[in-house]
Amino acid sequence: MISLKKEEWFSNIRTDVLAGLVVGLALIPESIAFSAIAGVDPQVGLYASFCIAVTIAFFGGRTAMISAATGAMALLMITLVKDHGLQYLFATTVLTGIIQIIAGYFKVAKLMRFVSQSVVYGFVNALAILIFAAQLPELLRMDIHAYMFLALGLAIVYVFPHLPKIGELIPSPLICIVVLSLIALLLGADMRTVSDLGQFPDTLPIFLIPDIPLNFETFKIILPYAITLATVGLLETMMTTTIVNEATGTEGDRHQECRGQGIANIASGFMGGMAGCAMIGQSIINVTSGARTRLSTLVAGVFLLCLVVFLKDWLAFIPMAALVAIMIMVAFTTFNWDSIKNFSKHPKQSNIVMLSVVVIVLVTHNLALGVLAGVLLSALFLVNKLESEVKVQSELEGTKRIYVIKGQIFFSSSEKFYQFFDFNEKISTVQIDLTQAHIWDITSVNMLANVVAKFEAKHVQVELVGVNQASSTLIDKVL
Repeated sequence: MISLKKEEWFSNIRTDVLAGLVVGLALIPESIAFSAIAGVDPQVGLYASFCIAVTIAFFGGRTAMISAATGAMALLMITLVKDHGLQYLFATTVLTGIIQIIAGYFKVAKLMRFVSQSVVYGFVNALAILIFAAQLPELLRMDIHAYMFLALGLAIVYVFPHLPKIGELIPSPLICIVVLSLIALLLGADMRTVSDLGQFPDTLPIFLIPDIPLNFETFKIILPYAITLATVGLLETMMTTTIVNEATGTEGDRHQECRGQGIANIASGFMGGMAGCAMIGQSIINVTSGARTRLSTLVAGVFLLCLVVFLKDWLAFIPMAALVAIMIMVAFTTFNWDSIKNFSKHPKQSNIVMLSVVVIVLVTHNLALGVLAGVLLSALFLVNKLESEVKVQSELEGTKRIYVIKGQIFFSSSEKFYQFFDFNEKISTVQIDLTQAHIWDITSVNMLANVVAKFEAKHVQVELVGVNQASSTLIDKVL
């Protein structure tokens, strides 16, 4: 299960290390912010991000992807922490990991094929808006000097990648952090820094067993939370995998990624961390910085811990304006601008699905709920489309009526299907031509059998012609 393939670790060393350093820095404010959302100390989110990133580097199924504590997961922990305390959160995190491992072995990731491109567009666009919106509180705190630093930071992250040589050697987000930190230090600028976000841990995480009663009552408390966390975590992870696949032109093992996320969350729970999953924003920072191997993920996790435990005094020199500039870049990079550019060219149903996902996510701040609504809406549109495409042509040859059926026949067509036939017509024979049709389910077989039975009750002979092999096999099994 542990991946030790050389090409997955050491084929892109310099760029992966530099990208990992950038991501490690970017994880600090988000981990602290997500801890605050969940109602726990900053070290819980920081320990989680370290444990999950390092573990997933070895056990994950998608190289160059970043997993850590996330906002979507933190939102689901608020009630648990408030009502039952931190130890129950650790136990829930472990159970979440166990559920995800089981889901990986049962290949639940296959369900991603039911997520349409429109749902993916809505998901990433909503996430991009949420990432940008998360920077607004910090933007509102800024004075004129901070805005000048922010403008310089944005200029760096967008201009440096286009410079020859240096833009290819060093990721622009890292240049942004270093340059703005040095300027702030030299000028003695009085502005918010990363150290203002909260207290950092001063020790390494240690193995601990959650201090809770090991009984059925505890299980009943943590199981609903664990199922919800596991579902949301896997959903966000699979969506992130899709985006990283598209960005890098490579494929990852989704089932292994599910199992890897489970192992990572078990490690986090036993090390005093909260549950997490893949992070789209940080993964985009990673791959756009040139990362392609597991080394970048490992470096991000290790560097994060080294910073907050051993080098936390140096964080005092990193202006929040630098990190806000990077996250704004991530938001704009994450947003799928083609979905807006080609809005008028896309089918109306696809646009409705995309906008519905965006609106639901923004209103509820629940990515899973938005995706679920998008999948259901896509399915509804598909059913209506298939149903409307079922056509029947009828022709009378003497005392023989020929019905030529075209389209996909399934449960939704049942009510409409009977309207195609005239059971009171004075004829001797009916021929039902299914050459251009396909029968999909038991409901379709039964309604076809009912049509035959109705005609035969009127002493009309029925001939079925053109039944394809798959439809014939299903009919034989049912009837």
